[in-house]
Amino acid sequence: MCDAITHRGPDDWGSFVASGVALGMRRLSIIDVGGGHQPIPNEDGSIQIVFNGEIYNHRALRERLLARGHVFRTHSDTETIVHGYEEYGDDVVQHLRGMFTFAIWDAPRQRLFVGRDRVGIKPLSYWEHDGGVAFCSELRSLLALPRFSPEVADEAVARFLAFGYVPDPLTIFRGVKKLPPGHVLSWTAAQGVKVARYWRPEQPERVPASEGEAITELRRLLADAVESHLESEVPLGAFLSGGLDSSTVVALMAKAMNRKVQTFSIGFEEQEFNEAPDAAIAAELLGTDHTSLIVHPDVDALFDGLVAAFDEPFGDSSAIPTYLVSELARRTVTVSLSGDGGDELFGGYTRYLDVLERREWPRPVRAMADAVGHALPPGTFGRGRLLDIGRSRRGRYTSTVALPPRRTDGGIARDHIAATTGNFEEFLAPLFDGAKGRDFATQVTFVDLQSYLPGDILTKVDRTTMAVSLEARVPLLDHPLIEFAAALPSSLKFRDGRGKHLFRKAIEAFVPPVVLTRPKRGFAVPLAAWMRGPLAHRLEAIRRDSARSARFVDPAALERVIHEHQSGRRDHSPLLWNVIVLDLWLGHLASGRLARRTWPTLADRPATQGAA
Repeated sequence: MCDAITHRGPDDWGSFVASGVALGMRRLSIIDVGGGHQPIPNEDGSIQIVFNGEIYNHRALRERLLARGHVFRTHSDTETIVHGYEEYGDDVVQHLRGMFTFAIWDAPRQRLFVGRDRVGIKPLSYWEHDGGVAFCSELRSLLALPRFSPEVADEAVARFLAFGYVPDPLTIFRGVKKLPPGHVLSWTAAQGVKVARYWRPEQPERVPASEGEAITELRRLLADAVESHLESEVPLGAFLSGGLDSSTVVALMAKAMNRKVQTFSIGFEEQEFNEAPDAAIAAELLGTDHTSLIVHPDVDALFDGLVAAFDEPFGDSSAIPTYLVSELARRTVTVSLSGDGGDELFGGYTRYLDVLERREWPRPVRAMADAVGHALPPGTFGRGRLLDIGRSRRGRYTSTVALPPRRTDGGIARDHIAATTGNFEEFLAPLFDGAKGRDFATQVTFVDLQSYLPGDILTKVDRTTMAVSLEARVPLLDHPLIEFAAALPSSLKFRDGRGKHLFRKAIEAFVPPVVLTRPKRGFAVPLAAWMRGPLAHRLEAIRRDSARSARFVDPAALERVIHEHQSGRRDHSPLLWNVIVLDLWLGHLASGRLARRTWPTLADRPATQGAA
């Protein structure tokens, strides 16, 4: 199981095996490089821990525990969790500031206790079976267990085709679950697995005394979050796109560090998708030691390896540039800070404004438009407009994050696959309901924070960086900062037709003006062109025959979508990308490739980059 995830920790490995329990881990050494070997016990060895992540308040926590009489034998952040569990029990998670998954074996109680960080920066899945439980950071570790027989779950495939990822608590395998963010798991032989929530992002609205007060507090929280994320005994840098979030993180790093910040960016030849010039301008103005490359990737070969780097089908194509910039950074550093999370906290996505600005029609009009729209064949001119008129505001938000799996809605899933999942608006309803009493703008940011962020963004960052043994840190998701942002009224986030109002005001003191005025640009790839070019042969192969995906994808519906895309009539590239990802991932699963590291690194393939 540990060998399957060597890429997550190439520096060290350790295990603890006793009657009824086996713990193992791979370590990427960051803090207490020499002394932090895991598993780590308490004083008498009755409690053992394996841990993945970083605890940014471990020094302060250590001092409190020392004062209570606990004896430490290392300087690692891992050991503070062991003694914290002794002192606080399950409430230890409330005292941790950072990104983490950990597993504690409490021998006197014959009890396993597992925790995951508040927003899901670090992954954890588990399989309950035969009265016991197995858990892992990546599902490929379960594939190493002879008694585990992977069975792809129909419902998980339907959700993947819709969202581009498998949302928690589902995993791609039947009977295996993700531990959701902000949750803990306990197990004993008598009680089995128990899962409980310990943290929620939803906060009561708190209107600051003034906008100036809010700006001052936000600046303090931003600076504190970034500074806390700088502890490292190995080289540390940052990803820099030239956008608001990454520029903010780098600017605050520059203020807190006594040397130049090492920054990294990737660009493509196609100017529409090239962030490198923006990043270079920001780097010069912020005074960083910047490395920027324009890449000319062998898209087909890269696609093959990248799919294998994910333990589930994953359809966010921005994983490609994220993987490439991670490879670039890993040449120089072991830790890289990222600006992820700012859009969810402060309302940065343009789709928020799109949903907010569109009219919600009266219920009778919506019902009629929906009925007429569904009566028309997929692809009929005007059908999409009618279906949009028929949606509620929640439905319109859902349509921005989920593709319809049903053929009658324009999807491509076989009927029995689509039937496994209900209405996606209903699926997300509990997340909306958790923010009842807040305005709709605030509700959609909370939904993203608990679904899209952990399921897509943080999964992408974790798997692509860990694939090259690089630790990514996300200071904008420091939980005091999240709680502050969650309590803000939407009037401080959305103003004058754009988001991030308060965030922009707070950072204008240290971020170059050119960054503040630059239009938002996503970390995208020329996907539509690739589908008509270097990846077209993969679509043709599926079109002709693919026993792997035929169980899930309707051939006639797929044929219609391919024809519309290749003729230029419509851009179906996100849906087609999901299809070829699923097909290739299923092939990797069948061949056994997912159970071991098989994707190439920079050192494994010829250089195809040029300096920007």
